[in-house]
Amino acid sequence: METKLRIALQKKGRLNQDSMALLKEAGIKFNVGSGKLVASSPNFPIEVLFLRDDDIPQTVADSVADIGIVGENEMAEKGFNLKIAKRLGFSKCRLSLAIPKAIDYPGLSFFEGKKVATSYPGILRNFFAEKKINVDIHEIAGSVEIAPGIGLADAIFDIVSSGSTLVANRLKEVEVAMLSEALLVAKPDMEPEKQALLDEIIFRIEAVQASNSNKYILLNAPNEKINDIVRILPGMKSPTVLPLAEAGWSSIHSVIKEKEFWRIIGQLKEHGAQGILVIPIEKMIL
Repeated sequence: METKLRIALQKKGRLNQDSMALLKEAGIKFNVGSGKLVASSPNFPIEVLFLRDDDIPQTVADSVADIGIVGENEMAEKGFNLKIAKRLGFSKCRLSLAIPKAIDYPGLSFFEGKKVATSYPGILRNFFAEKKINVDIHEIAGSVEIAPGIGLADAIFDIVSSGSTLVANRLKEVEVAMLSEALLVAKPDMEPEKQALLDEIIFRIEAVQASNSNKYILLNAPNEKINDIVRILPGMKSPTVLPLAEAGWSSIHSVIKEKEFWRIIGQLKEHGAQGILVIPIEKMIL
């Protein structure tokens, strides 16, 4: 019988979209129909369970699924003994304390004895325990941001991405307790056959991530400037230098990190680089 992995994913929302896009880029497709909660892959030994994000940690901990993609905030809140197989770098957010905009904020001492509404009581309790501040935590399943406006709480503790929800409810962010991103998690005692499949998925994900953060660059340069330009472009090992048909000129090929491009481009031009092309990399095997 063929060994298969089972992965738990959020059934809808941004985390679902980002997770499905990543797996697709990694060459793993799913036969997903409208409203389906279980789907198989035609080209990789894996099937997916679509769940609420807060159910994913327990589903993996209970071995109903072997692996899952879940927000770090949910992992921290649930507290199950799971292995972080890979940090995925998307669906980033923060868990923050917010208070009504009109109130002057003197610092963390503001929260002593206050009522704070949240869907993350475990994280919040630990945060204030470390600060030695006593608060009255009110656990709310959803719509946390309305709590101060209806008199249910003095402040809230919730996920913040852009901050627009806080602004709409006349709240301001005053403390960040935790940064969160999507994690690929796994049960710690996975069978060797399933671990091999997980290793293959991680290998593919890392190839996708490397290609997304790097660009292939080609340029022409006078031969007397090659050494200067090579020092600017380290490449994966070293840049490739090829002679052009025109005497005294060469073509230089390399890989650069996208975030460094604008810093490097000026230096290249100063050293005589011409005809600079920057090309996306579809996959990059390190």
